[in-house]
Amino acid sequence: MIETILSPAELTSLAKRDLTHTTCVVFDILRATSAFVTALQNGAKEIVPVSEIAEAVARRREQPDVLLAGERDGVRIQAGLSGGIDFDFGNSPREFKPEKVRGKVIVSTTTNGTRALRACSGAKLVLASSFLNLAATAKFLNQSPPEELLLVCAGTGEGVALEDVLAAGALAGLVSGTYSDSTEIASRTFNPAKADISAVIASSQNARRLLGIPDLKADVPFCSQRDIFKIVAVMESDGALRAK
Repeated sequence: MIETILSPAELTSLAKRDLTHTTCVVFDILRATSAFVTALQNGAKEIVPVSEIAEAVARRREQPDVLLAGERDGVRIQAGLSGGIDFDFGNSPREFKPEKVRGKVIVSTTTNGTRALRACSGAKLVLASSFLNLAATAKFLNQSPPEELLLVCAGTGEGVALEDVLAAGALAGLVSGTYSDSTEIASRTFNPAKADISAVIASSQNARRLLGIPDLKADVPFCSQRDIFKIVAVMESDGALRAK
């Protein structure tokens, strides 16, 4: 069965659920999982998703060479929010250039994406995916089909994010399994949109917000690209995302 969590309001239910036979694939297309996949593609050693700013700052104090990434309200975390530390990166995938991230450990906290990843920590396997590496994610899943597959849309605030639902629907169409009703909704959202997916993503609430910010508007077309990366982002037992 392929199930889908369409909004982050459903994440709290995962704490009560036995996920030991479940593979979770988390989508935060605009922009966390797109950024994580890009950073790993560009040579980052690992991405450590944490829920709170204080957790990220604590890791920096323990390990001064780690890089900090993250946003609140879409904007890079500054010293005023973190208690004195300007984060090295925001949440734009275009920031994670090879010369900045190669060989580095990056600790990240975002409004929704990292929370969704942490909510899946009890699963048998957790992947972070995006349109950038969708085919690679599907190939990885098809090599050893999971007993249960849960597609997790990180959303916006407590609400649904269209771009995440589109990605879930796209992935569902690339793997085998029967659909739950929520996956059927994702599939029926994606199928009529796939001919012009970039334009549909650009019409979403998150995209409209980013397109209104000059420094971030290029993130929307960047995150809408299909299958430009061949890596899979796997969250391992220590909670870090690494490229496979």
